Amino acid sequence: MVVVGTEQKNMVIEGLVMAREWEALVTILKKMPVVEVVEVLEKLEEPDLLEVLGHFDPEAQGYIVSDFDLEMQLTLFRQLGPRRFTRIFANMASDIRADLYQELDRDDQLKLLPYLDKKTRENVVRLSSYDPETAGGIMSTDFATIIGDMTAAEAIDKVRSDAPSKKMIYYVYVVDDDMKLQGFTTLKDLIMADPDTSIWDIVYRDYATAEVDEDRETVANKIEKYDLVAIPVINRYGQLAGIVRHDEALEVIQAEQTEDMEKFMGIVPDVDGLNYAETGVMKHFRKRITWVSSLAVIGTISGLIIHSYEEAMSALIILALYVPMVADTGGNVGSQAATVVIRALALGQISIRNWLMILYKEARISIMVAVVLGAIGYGKVLFLSWNADIPEQYNLFYMAFGIALALSLQVVSATLLGASLPLVVKRLGGDPAVAASPAITTLVDITGLLIYFGVAMTMFF
Repeated sequence: MVVVGTEQKNMVIEGLVMAREWEALVTILKKMPVVEVVEVLEKLEEPDLLEVLGHFDPEAQGYIVSDFDLEMQLTLFRQLGPRRFTRIFANMASDIRADLYQELDRDDQLKLLPYLDKKTRENVVRLSSYDPETAGGIMSTDFATIIGDMTAAEAIDKVRSDAPSKKMIYYVYVVDDDMKLQGFTTLKDLIMADPDTSIWDIVYRDYATAEVDEDRETVANKIEKYDLVAIPVINRYGQLAGIVRHDEALEVIQAEQTEDMEKFMGIVPDVDGLNYAETGVMKHFRKRITWVSSLAVIGTISGLIIHSYEEAMSALIILALYVPMVADTGGNVGSQAATVVIRALALGQISIRNWLMILYKEARISIMVAVVLGAIGYGKVLFLSWNADIPEQYNLFYMAFGIALALSLQVVSATLLGASLPLVVKRLGGDPAVAASPAITTLVDITGLLIYFGVAMTMFF
């Protein structure tokens, strides 16, 4: 029934848009969640979008525009001009409008500021001064504060005057006269308490905080670790400067994971986190070409190794047939080991001080994997090369064993290399994610060829 209702509603909305019945459309939109309203408005042409948006009150406009992407926010600013846009801007989420303010050029900033009320102007300038990669750069000032000496009834009146958004009214922060954080309580506790109850009787003093200069990823991990709706952000004097919401933390974690994934796959990360569909071909080209072209040059070493063993491969063509098998297997297990180690480092499950334990563990894992893959490789050689043209002085079973042995040694080597590279990069002060999969594959190819032909020359020549 819910699905049918949703489909019917979408059909009605599409009909109203086509008929340009804006007032009827707005009547429906006002009953919908903001995120759904944004989905509808984003599909409209600019003049129609401005027309529909104008039917909402300034507060609702602020909520809606806060959910627009940055490009659309900038477009609205240019279309409406500083004076008209001010009404929307003042009602936007504090952290989002600070981000938007930072994206405006200096002239546009100077044009916008005079139209803002003093409180909003000071708030925007202050939030915009923090590094975007820190807690200060992602915090919001949308919170409520009370004084510890208040009663529950007085505190509720104070919360009303602070008027935080519905989203952020769950925690109420207890401060002193100098705005130093003393603890927090919840709206539920205030409502359930006797009106004359002192706030000190219901305050929580054991709580997690973040500092304004703390790395945003660390802050996001704290929110995830303690399962918080929001975390208070304090300055060096212990004063409450803002809060970081859980939804902001999720965006940070997603952005960091995307960045790590791009680094691991040899793609130059983009600080803007551009949408795939909206990013041009040349932008994608520049993001990808650096690593792969560099590694292609380094891969010349693999060609030199193969070239130096040309005579051996000419004598035994079967050796050339299984070079890809050894190389591919090494790349797979090396990337697996690197992924596991990088993830464990990111989650704080291990550190570089545990390097000996990590390598010992990976060595034992790799030996077990090597036994299985070696057996598969042995059977594969026998199956595929049973009727192969092999010189009489060579035995197929002996050759299959040699190739399987080389494969097994490659598995152990590639696993240890894949596990070691992120640890080395971390030890040197870099990002473990730059131990990119293409880099691991290239290095594993080189070591694999040396192992493969080294075993072949030892056993067959």
